Formats: sequence, structure tokens, C-alpha cells
Amino acid sequence: MSATGLLTENLALYRARHDAYMKALLQPSVPAQRLTDAMSYATLLGGKRVRPFLVYATGSMLGVADDLLDAPAAAIECIHAYSLVHDDLPAMDNDSLRRGQATCHIQFDEATAILAGDALQSLAFQLLAKPQPQINAAQQLAMVATLAEAAGLTGMCGGQALDIKATGSNGKDITAAQLEQIHRLKTGALLRAAVRLGALCGNNVSDEVLTQLDEFASAIGLAFQVQDDILDVIGDTQTLGKTKGADADLSKATYPALLGINGSKQLLTTLHEKALHALSLIPYNTELLEEFTEYLVTRDR
Repeated sequence: MSATGLLTENLALYRARHDAYMKALLQPSVPAQRLTDAMSYATLLGGKRVRPFLVYATGSMLGVADDLLDAPAAAIECIHAYSLVHDDLPAMDNDSLRRGQATCHIQFDEATAILAGDALQSLAFQLLAKPQPQINAAQQLAMVATLAEAAGLTGMCGGQALDIKATGSNGKDITAAQLEQIHRLKTGALLRAAVRLGALCGNNVSDEVLTQLDEFASAIGLAFQVQDDILDVIGDTQTLGKTKGADADLSKATYPALLGINGSKQLLTTLHEKALHALSLIPYNTELLEEFTEYLVTRDR
């Protein structure tokens, strides 16, 4: 199922805005040209820009101007892109296809891919640290802390480590609680951070609103991974833009393996309802985030 209406327009709008911003950042005018090319390849070749979209959509809902959201949107996509580059390496998932294209280490080489990921991670925090006259220092520091936590030991990297541990024979006895912990860290942490970064750009956003936004983001963060797991089983390589069945081939712990397809779909429905309930408690126009939630649980890639 494809996104429709308001969501289609805004996904396209914010993707174009983000890509233009990233292209300007990665101009081919630095000494390490091959590294710059690899960074551009990793960030701009394909992808829906879900995380930048969440930054823009959340900030816009709270009355934040788009130009104040450009840097945090780019920062979180830099972290996401770096994680994909490193995940695809032979020492990790050893994948040759990403977003329908050759993975970064296949297109360039392993050393360049590693450096591209490293440089994208550094760029993310450089972007958040750049002074923004309309965002106070305390807000900026909170944004840096939010992204660092989401990307590191207590977020994405920690989740990846747990995922590696649960791969192969070690994943056979994994519990639902353990699998949820993996994905709340590995995938969900960055999605929650995207929503939080958009909110932290706003002024006078109440603790109550931040709490409900975090509840919303926690639900969609796990739902995103559940749907990914389902699609890895029932999708096809061309539609997915990555190798179908890659998780099964690596004997990864997944929701379909643990709960079956029907059980996974039931969990997806529950998470969908939780996300919408959290949005219903926010005193702003949440229509765009509601449409995104619907799209998230029905997407086919």
C-alpha cells in the first residue's frame, strides 16, 4: 500500500528538502573526494527519509520553521545512513544490496565504507552543535544528548550487539521480551529520537506533550521493525530493495519466527492502536502523524 493524500505530499516535500540540504553539505570540493562520494552515495541514493520526515512533521506540528529543522533532520539521517553502511559490511550482515543498489562497500570498497560511516557519524553531531540563534543552548545540548543516547550503547549500537548475539543458534530460545528489547534499541531508538529532536526545536513544549510524543514514537518504532520482519518473509527482493529472506538466511531472531505471521500482524495492530491513542492526547493537529502511522503498518517496502 502506498501513502496517500497529505502524507504523500509531505513525504515528497520533506525528502526533497532534506536531500537538497545534504547535497549542499557534501559538495565535491574537499580533498578526500572518494570519501565524500561514498558519504553522498550512502545518504542520497534511495530511501524514504522516514527519520527526517518525523523531525520535520513533529516540529511543524509544534509551529517550528522548517529551516530550524534542517540540521536535526540531516543529523539523524546521517546516523541512520552510517548504521546501514556498517550493517552491510562482511563482518556484520554481509549484504550486497541496499535500497535496490549495490551496498556502499560493494560500490566502493570496505575501507572507504567504514570511513564513510565514521565521517557521517561525526557530521551528525557537528550539525547539531552548530549555533542556532532561535534555539537556546539548553535545547541544543538536549538534542545532542538525545541523538548520542539513541545512537550508542543504550540505543542503536547496543541493540545491534544484542541482535548479533541472538543470531544463529543463540536466537532459537529468545523470548518475546528479549526480541522487543533488541528492536526498541536497534530500530526504535532512532525513530524516537527523530520525534524528540523535532519537539526539542519548539518553544514551551510541555512535559505532557513530550511524554505522549515519546509514547507515540515508542509504538511506531517497534511497529516499523515488526512490519520489516513481516515483509522480509512475504515481500520480494525487487519491491523491498534488499535481499528477501536475508534475516532467515542469517538465522536472525524475528517476530515471524517467534510469533508466526498472524501473531506478528496482531502485534502490529496493537502497536498501531497505541500510537494513535498517544496522538489523540496531544493538543495539536496530529493529522500528518496519524497518516504516517497508518502508512507505516500497511507499507509494502
